[in-house]
Amino acid sequence: MKHVDPQSPVSFRANITRLPQKGLPLVVEADAAQRAALAEEHGLISVESYRAELLVASWKRNGVKISGRVEADITQACIVTLEPVEAHIDEPVEALLLPEDSKLGRQGFDGGGEILLDAEGPDSPETFSGDTIDVGALAEQYFGLAIDPYPRKQGAALNAGSETEPAENEFQQKLRSLLGKS
Repeated sequence: MKHVDPQSPVSFRANITRLPQKGLPLVVEADAAQRAALAEEHGLISVESYRAELLVASWKRNGVKISGRVEADITQACIVTLEPVEAHIDEPVEALLLPEDSKLGRQGFDGGGEILLDAEGPDSPETFSGDTIDVGALAEQYFGLAIDPYPRKQGAALNAGSETEPAENEFQQKLRSLLGKS
């Protein structure tokens, strides 16, 4: 049985065999069903809007550079009150992709060469196979990374415990006496 990657709700495959000189501009705009699937996939209450504007261009000899933005309006549950919290996502998308068999991608790993990684710099190129790239799924990854993992309604605070300890209940008192601790 062949392993099949789960498809992104905003999947959009771009053919990269004949990219125009200036690149291929693409817009991925999610419809109601896609927005509902995105909300479910990312644990959101709802996704009101989702739009990715991308430019797919040739990079080096046989690589691909994808750049642009993903914008969305989402509603999450507050981690304190569980009330809806609205948020706007506006995330830049920057990715370099190389064919799996590219020398450029293997150079650092197979050839004993060094790969210098800069935490603030661009990510190292990812690989692809075939002649299409799912630019919709790539944009969704950036969308997912931009979602606040701890959304909080304005003014909501977590009470980390008060200075005065709460009085022990009857069960705790009995347990303490049985354990012989005072």
